[in-house]
Amino acid sequence: MKVDLTIDPVFVAGFLVDFLKREAGKFGFSKGVVGLSGGLDSSVSAFLAAKAYGPENVLGIMMPYKTSSPHSITDAEEVVKKTGIKSQKIEITAMVDAYLEQVPEADKVRRGNVMARCRMIILFDQSQKERALVIGTSNKSEAMLGYSTWFGDSASSINPLGDLYKTQERQLATYLGVPESVLKKKPSADLWAGQTVEGELGFTYELADQILYLLVDERWRADEIIEAGFPAETVKKIEKIVAASQYKRALPTIAKLSRRTVGIDFQLSRDWSR
Repeated sequence: MKVDLTIDPVFVAGFLVDFLKREAGKFGFSKGVVGLSGGLDSSVSAFLAAKAYGPENVLGIMMPYKTSSPHSITDAEEVVKKTGIKSQKIEITAMVDAYLEQVPEADKVRRGNVMARCRMIILFDQSQKERALVIGTSNKSEAMLGYSTWFGDSASSINPLGDLYKTQERQLATYLGVPESVLKKKPSADLWAGQTVEGELGFTYELADQILYLLVDERWRADEIIEAGFPAETVKKIEKIVAASQYKRALPTIAKLSRRTVGIDFQLSRDWSR
């Protein structure tokens, strides 16, 4: 069995551009800030933001660490060139190392999380300076698999990509004209040398997205997916990861003390009264 995750990129692009305009406009914003990594996710967000707000109203910020691949910068610069957005490069090595020198025992995962959170400090600071919103770059595959740093790269003001699986995002990227060098590179958080997302997860996005679609969107049980011909070990692994990472997809749980508590029974939408 093969699940068809084909999208209509013309419709999706138009819908997401309208989403960015509409949501930002509700709060009086018309500008965006995007952290540019040189990867697919941030590139697609930059292209969409440029269409929504105009390239002169979008700032792409490159934030390399000393171990970042040089190709990440050249690919990000190519995105800046193709979209026409403004750009800035802010090195994070000094701020990251200032902390890591105090915790030399930190393993590579902790170090990667520190880098991701330092980058988010910069993005939100620059968004304040620019009077702009931080545009999210996390897709549905990463959200469901918990493959992001909580309050790091998963943070944003608004996120146009959060309901697109990676394989669908690639279709959108091709339509938007994302550079070939970005389209062809292996997904990586670039937190340490040789890191690839699929290498860490142990399965491909193509396979994971089909299983996730059946689990999440179609609400199939794991045994039904296995019976349909998907590898049992991968299905069980993905089901376990989705359950274990639920906390990353929710606001912090608040202890209920009053009659109306945020996130429990005070659940008015964010655009209440607008």
